[in-house]
Amino acid sequence: MTMPRRRTWYSLSILTLAATAATLAIVGAAPVRSGRTAKQAGQELILRGRFLVLSHACGDCHGGGSNPAAKGWLAGLDPESPPGQQAFEVGPFKTYARNLTPDNTTGLGRFTERQIFNALRFGLRPGETPDVDITSTTPGTGNFPMNPKYLAPPIPWTSWRHMPDADLRAIAAYLKRGLKPVHNPVPDSEGPPDFWASTYAPEMIGPWPALPFPTANERGE
Repeated sequence: MTMPRRRTWYSLSILTLAATAATLAIVGAAPVRSGRTAKQAGQELILRGRFLVLSHACGDCHGGGSNPAAKGWLAGLDPESPPGQQAFEVGPFKTYARNLTPDNTTGLGRFTERQIFNALRFGLRPGETPDVDITSTTPGTGNFPMNPKYLAPPIPWTSWRHMPDADLRAIAAYLKRGLKPVHNPVPDSEGPPDFWASTYAPEMIGPWPALPFPTANERGE
């Protein structure tokens, strides 16, 4: 009677060791599969951002038009162009389309993707806004700056703020990871002392998020 028990114990031990080895093999292989998946997901995010940049005509102001292969694609003001050619007049002020490539000194390279996201969502200048998760549009609450400094017009962030989070993150990913850095200094945009805060007051641009559908101007089914 002892021999069968020994065989049973031996058989169970073999099965346990086999199961453990299989588990270790799966665990050991997981990072490789996960790495490939993460890489594919990152590439899809970048491609989505590229599509959005192209379809929203970012290159018309920031360089290159609708051609990502064009010289100066998203690199801002062409230093070889005549003075003021790419300047936009907003009242008495001149503003310039900045270098959007990830160059560390003249472009977006020194900013995080979240800072770029916050610029697209809230219109906040990334150079004067910390890398934080913002949950409010009221100054001083939800990490929103007490004295916000906004991007200069004519960048249409007031429309982009209504895009889904995933789309804005995709644009940020493309600008940070999908472009080659181009060293191209662009003049600082001029603006009022309040950095456009009065221009972008809620009563001027409407609320975010937008009011639920339908408003008084709309009709539902």
